[in-house]
Amino acid sequence: MPELPEVEVTRLSFVHAIEGATVVSVRLGQPLRWPLGCAPAQLVGRQVITVLRRGKYLLLQLDQGWLLLHLGMSGSLRFAPDLGSPGKHDHVDLVTTRGTLRLNDPRRFGAVVYVPSMDSPMATKLLGPLGMEPLSAAFDLEKFTQGLRQRKASIKQVLLCGDLVVGVGNIYASEALFLAGIRPTVSASRIGRQRVARLHAAIVQVLRQAVAKGGSTLRDFSSAEGKAGYFQLQAMVYARAGQPCRTCGSTIRQIRQGQRSTFFCPVCQRA
Repeated sequence: MPELPEVEVTRLSFVHAIEGATVVSVRLGQPLRWPLGCAPAQLVGRQVITVLRRGKYLLLQLDQGWLLLHLGMSGSLRFAPDLGSPGKHDHVDLVTTRGTLRLNDPRRFGAVVYVPSMDSPMATKLLGPLGMEPLSAAFDLEKFTQGLRQRKASIKQVLLCGDLVVGVGNIYASEALFLAGIRPTVSASRIGRQRVARLHAAIVQVLRQAVAKGGSTLRDFSSAEGKAGYFQLQAMVYARAGQPCRTCGSTIRQIRQGQRSTFFCPVCQRA
């Protein structure tokens, strides 16, 4: 699944190219998770102001309303002057005066939803439950500390929930916990202030590094320009079960938490 860095990389790869473009036409393929929310023809003539991000959602601000895009489990976006005829898994084409923005999603868990404003019920439903943005000033250390104190679940599971801090998916939760020296199974409420501060900083550092590396391409992720990511090549623990720790040489272990794979070093992450 594309995580926050992949979504941010996608945004950065086409935001400047599409800003100021006017929608010429909209083509819909097979139904996605939610309906578009308006007749496609209603989007024709609207101008794209910019593209923002909230968690794993891309927010296309129009001169009237917004388009909320989610890549789901396997989705990706392309933006180019000529993308050719759509294929079987190309479910949305937003044709503009500067090129076509196309959503490809083999599993169809993605979404493109129109909302008239950010106060509309659908926008509130999708974006309202999201936690603090880790790559912004909104990621407040004190709020993070207080939030963890109230959670008895394992720290890895709390990070994945997304209601305290948004977008720290499976790959980056494992990497941030390693960098902070915290075992993924420890209860969130038992982590002291100093270690919470290390984790707070580690989350920001890991996500920024991932964005700089173009995200992680484990299967088929690529940016809107078709470029693959390379963060996975420098991962310290993720997907490295049975291999030596890059720091201490101990064997990286793999466990299951909430049906997700977790990777950690038993020495570097003692508690």
